[in-house]
Amino acid sequence: MKEVRTRFAPSPTGFMHIGGVRTALFAYMIAKKNNGKFILRIEDTDQERYVEGATEVIYDTLRNLGLIWDEGPDIGGAYGPYVQSERKADYINYAEKLVKEGKAYYCFCSEDRLNKLKERDETLGVAYKYDRYCSNINLEEKIAKIVNGEKYVIRFKMPNEGATTFSDYVYGEVTVNNKELEDLIMIKSDGMATYNFANIIDDHGMAITHIVRGNEYISSTPKYVLIYNAFGWEVPEFIHLPVIKKTAYSDKKLSKRDGDATVDVLKQKGYLNEAIINMLALTGWSPGNEEEIFSLDELIRIFDPKRISKGNAIFDSDKLNWINSQYIKKLSIEELMKLTMPHLKDAYDITSKSEEWLKQLIMLYKDQIAYGQEIIKKTELFFKDNLIFDQECIDILSQQHSSSVITIYKDEIEKITEWSLVNIVNALNNTKNISGISGKMLYMPIRIKLTAQIHGPELPNTTYLLGKDLVLNRLLDNHVK
Repeated sequence: MKEVRTRFAPSPTGFMHIGGVRTALFAYMIAKKNNGKFILRIEDTDQERYVEGATEVIYDTLRNLGLIWDEGPDIGGAYGPYVQSERKADYINYAEKLVKEGKAYYCFCSEDRLNKLKERDETLGVAYKYDRYCSNINLEEKIAKIVNGEKYVIRFKMPNEGATTFSDYVYGEVTVNNKELEDLIMIKSDGMATYNFANIIDDHGMAITHIVRGNEYISSTPKYVLIYNAFGWEVPEFIHLPVIKKTAYSDKKLSKRDGDATVDVLKQKGYLNEAIINMLALTGWSPGNEEEIFSLDELIRIFDPKRISKGNAIFDSDKLNWINSQYIKKLSIEELMKLTMPHLKDAYDITSKSEEWLKQLIMLYKDQIAYGQEIIKKTELFFKDNLIFDQECIDILSQQHSSSVITIYKDEIEKITEWSLVNIVNALNNTKNISGISGKMLYMPIRIKLTAQIHGPELPNTTYLLGKDLVLNRLLDNHVK
């Protein structure tokens, strides 16, 4: 049985978009589920968009997420080189082979002529298609143009008759009339292969058996199939993934302009690698049951590409928050400190706070934060001078029993000589016994007075971390705003 080989072929143009990482994840799972190989290839044919250091970003992102490649630019392999700019000679040789066989041709058309063709077709209301003006240039004229220094591209000659059909794991059989296909540019005027041609040569040369990519490439796939056929090569399996949209109510594709569209931004906000992988697996794919928390190993075991959705995939930020919160709950205190402390240091002056105090503060909110950066908003009541009460809080504090509870609790706090959780709990119990008030009517006025919040973590722990002086100041402050 043939070894399953998948590839992820990103361009080094900046930070990693979550759509690209999802493609890598699905390709990785298909390979590993079938005991196959996952290959990393850098597609840098578009040199104008190349960003210095972007290849290292690709390496780091994939490694951190656990998507470890079996072959690639940094580790080599039997099918290298794994960087497109290092394979330029192959592309030209294969393109020239098709020219010699009459399956491709040199095109010398200027940009001005092509623009006029596009304008003409636009005026006629028809889809633009190159008119093959250069396809019949004879050998002598072609040589003269090249000697003359005229720029040219090499185009593949699409058949004008019949139809091309390919099968996709997700979308089934797709058929396109060949007359609708424009002659594909294989080699650009700078001598570099286009993405459309290079990926075919590379996938064949690297023995790729399953091609995983976004469904925006479905319309181009018949062209790829025809080129495979022109060389007499076996066509690989295709798995096209649904486009990731920002919301269920928008046709807008999630782009790098959107806040959480890159893994780098998610990491900066304090999302965990495991949660990002978990969420991306559920973006356009379903396990077939209600379960939503999976490790990467579990995903590999249960993954079935036939359960990939045909419709748009939604990157659900609320679901990501919930998933990430489940992983945060499992962190050790050391791991939680590592996740949240950078955000606290950026937001507040914590130089006077002891490590133990900070540790207790962070543990207080372990079950309440969805991502690391959220610790800033959750803990602001410990660092701000003035509290702002909303109308609901004001209404509760205005009730007669609230004033009595707060006065008694203040008196009990003043009596404490050793500031400890035990003594704070005793103060609360004494307030309950003296006032005859219990439950929400006891705790809610005190919490609101101390935190300007109706709900929150354990009140004794919150009180302890605020410190006696600040607690008394807030209990004594009659200015509600």
